[in-house]
Amino acid sequence: MKVILDQDKCVASGQCVMAAPEVFDQRDEDGIAVLLGDDFDESERPNVEQAASVCPALAIRIAEGE
Repeated sequence: MKVILDQDKCVASGQCVMAAPEVFDQRDEDGIAVLLGDDFDESERPNVEQAASVCPALAIRIAEGE
């Protein structure tokens, strides 16, 4: 599963890290979210979908068929 994170939209709320800690982390210097890899196991999909739904900046999506 490919996850797309638009760091330019990120407002450093940390909601994604709480929802999907195996997929997201935050930079120490500014709190902007980062991905912990390039490709994730399909078992993380519910967590990533939750992270995308609670992201106040709408900066997360799952790349379908890309």
